[in-house]
Amino acid sequence: MDRFSCMQVFVKTVELGSISAAAIELDISSQVAGKQIKSLEQLLEIKLLHRTTRQQSLTDAGRIFYEKAKYILAEMEEAENFLAEIKSTPRGKLRISAPVTFGNHVLSLVIVEFLKKYPEVNVELILTNRKVDLIEEGYDIVFRSGDLQDSGLISRLLVPYKLVLCASPEYIKFNKKLANPEDLKNHECLVFTHSALKTQWSFKKNNQITSVLISGKYWTNSGEALRIAAIAGQGILLQPYQLVSDDLNSGRLIRILPEYEPINSSMHILYSRDRRMPPKLKSFIDFILIKFGI
Repeated sequence: MDRFSCMQVFVKTVELGSISAAAIELDISSQVAGKQIKSLEQLLEIKLLHRTTRQQSLTDAGRIFYEKAKYILAEMEEAENFLAEIKSTPRGKLRISAPVTFGNHVLSLVIVEFLKKYPEVNVELILTNRKVDLIEEGYDIVFRSGDLQDSGLISRLLVPYKLVLCASPEYIKFNKKLANPEDLKNHECLVFTHSALKTQWSFKKNNQITSVLISGKYWTNSGEALRIAAIAGQGILLQPYQLVSDDLNSGRLIRILPEYEPINSSMHILYSRDRRMPPKLKSFIDFILIKFGI
């Protein structure tokens, strides 16, 4: 007889108090249930139950085996459920948070691809530069740029968020030429208040990193607003490439100090620890790691 079936009958017999009760619970006859327990004892070569016409009780060996068998059956059930979840079709609603610029210019198109591949999934994308609380605010997954704090969440590192230093032709024409990042101290910088970029910009050349304290008259938490100000000639902009790529190609903005590479901003996805991750979330994480994983 199947060993796991025999273990299941034995565990149910202990939990329900009799072989007949276990047989009813498992939808088998009492005779079959009794045979399975007998087969298990023969296989193990030890008596598990003291049985009389009126009552039954565990032997010392039976008591030990019951605890082990109960754990094994629980692990088997969890493994079967896990495999069933993997095989099931991703469906349902995903609630996602992401930074505004990344969400608008990068993530939105990726989500469209994901929805075409998994048509039974719905996505609610919330764009904010605020650090949201994944658990308290009911998100399934969060995209976060910059350094992470220890939150107890699972984090996966994505490809860095490439930054570009640029300004309008008008600004470049009517202001002092920049020879190196230190010259930014004497220029009007457009300040992004969401991250460490509001006080300091860092660059790399020949494996040497240069950090410069910056200042400016225009501060905002919107990269799009800073982009418009840069095109209008207000100052020098340091923002993601995806935000300004069309402006660079059209000539509305010109890259400055191209030999100095801005230190890119890290990007992570965060999600909660869950041994039984729903297929909708697992499929999205796998999709994102294919697109942006390192």
